[in-house]
Amino acid sequence: MDHLAHQLDAAASAWRERGWPIPQIFVVSGSGLAADLGEPIVPATPWLDLLPFEVEGIEGHPLTLELIEAAPGRVVASSRGRLHAYQGYTPAQVVFPLRLMRLLGAEVLLMTNSSGGLHSDHRPGDMVLLNDHINMMGLNPLYGRFPESWGPQFPDMAQAYDPELRGLLRNCAEELGFELEEGVYVGMAGPSYETPAEVRTLQTLGADAVGMSTVVEVIAAHHMGMRCGCVSVVSNPAAGVTDEVLDHADVLSRAKSAALRIGQLFQKVLSHPDLL
Repeated sequence: MDHLAHQLDAAASAWRERGWPIPQIFVVSGSGLAADLGEPIVPATPWLDLLPFEVEGIEGHPLTLELIEAAPGRVVASSRGRLHAYQGYTPAQVVFPLRLMRLLGAEVLLMTNSSGGLHSDHRPGDMVLLNDHINMMGLNPLYGRFPESWGPQFPDMAQAYDPELRGLLRNCAEELGFELEEGVYVGMAGPSYETPAEVRTLQTLGADAVGMSTVVEVIAAHHMGMRCGCVSVVSNPAAGVTDEVLDHADVLSRAKSAALRIGQLFQKVLSHPDLL
C-alpha cells in the first residue's frame, strides 16, 4: 500500500500547486443527481486530470469536480458522478477521490445515490436518509495495510452514518417541506439488477433500498475519520416489487426530477452553521 499512499500524496501536492483552496466538505452525486450547489469558484475539472489512473464516466456520471463556496470561507468540492467497481475499478480506485479530499482536509462526506425501492409503497423520487448499510458487494476498501494516520485497521462501523449529520439533514428537509424517511441501504456489486429472489432476500434482511455504490465509499471515509451522510433517491421499484421492467434510462430520467430538491436540501445543509 506504499504505492497508494505515494499516489495520494502526489495528487494532494498537485492540488496545492494549482493554488486551489482546501475543501472542508466533499459532495458526491449519484446517477443523474448532480445538483446545482452554487457558483463555482474554480471551473469544472475532469477527474481524469486529477487522478493517477485512467477514468471514464458512464451516462449520468460525467466525472467532473467543481469547487464552490457554500458560505463565507466554507469550500465544498462537488463531484458530479462517481466511480463504480462494476466498471472494473478496484475498491482503492473507487475511493481514491474521497481519500484525496480527506488528506487535503475535508471533514464531511455528503453523498447521493439512485436506488431501487424495496417496499411496495416506495415511489420514484422518494428520498431515503441512510442510517446504515449492508455490504453485499463482496468488496472492502480496507484490504491490505494502510498508514496508521489514516485510521484503525478494524474500524467500528456502528455510527458510519453520522447521527448529528443525519439530524441536520432531517431538520433542513423538514424546513423545506420535504419528506425524508430513514432506512438501510444494501450495496450489490452490479451491474445487472437484482433478481426477484434476491430482492425478497434483501427485504428479509431488513434493507429498504438497494444500489451499486456508496458502501465502499462510506467504509473508507469513516475509516479516515470523515463524518458521512447520504440521501438515496428511489428511482424505481426493485425487481419483483412491481411488474416494471428496469432500465437505466428510466433511472436517469427520474433522478433528474429529484435533482432540484436535492440541490435545495444540500444548499441549505452546506451553508448551515452547525455543519462544521
